[in-house]
Amino acid sequence: MVGDFRELNTYAIPDRYRISRIHGTLTQLSKARYITSMDSLKGFHQNGLMPHARSLLRMMAHCGIYEYFRMPFGIKNSPSHHQIMINTLFPHELSEGWLIIYIDYIIICSETWKLNSERLSLVLKKTLEVNMKIYLKKFSFWFHELKSQGHEVLGLSLGVDKNKLDAVSLKQIPQKKK
Repeated sequence: MVGDFRELNTYAIPDRYRISRIHGTLTQLSKARYITSMDSLKGFHQNGLMPHARSLLRMMAHCGIYEYFRMPFGIKNSPSHHQIMINTLFPHELSEGWLIIYIDYIIICSETWKLNSERLSLVLKKTLEVNMKIYLKKFSFWFHELKSQGHEVLGLSLGVDKNKLDAVSLKQIPQKKK
């Protein structure tokens, strides 16, 4: 079952919490020799909702009325709310610069394999404490290169993912204006 929150979103006051820009994040990544990345499973659904918020997200179906207990996709402020939750979990790690978080994407960068392993252990321990789920199929351990969000980090350099570039350049040029 999926909710349509377009009307609710028109009344929502935009949350102006700053979500990190991916290019700056990847530039920071290019300084690392070892990279571990993970994705939080079902991103926003890991954030609980307050009782008063649940009533705003009610859905009616032929078999009853349902309320979300977790933050659904499609809510205007879901990305910033999730970013705040994760940033609150890792304030020291983020300020030290070795942990990068882009919404539900978590990246650990280090100069050595041992240091990366220690940092990974610390991050996993904190995610367990708050019962955060990690998507195991998107877990990458101790890589020297990483492709993410249309960019690639190779060794100590940053570039554009060639596959993403080809996908755009092979598209036909539009012939009609909308």
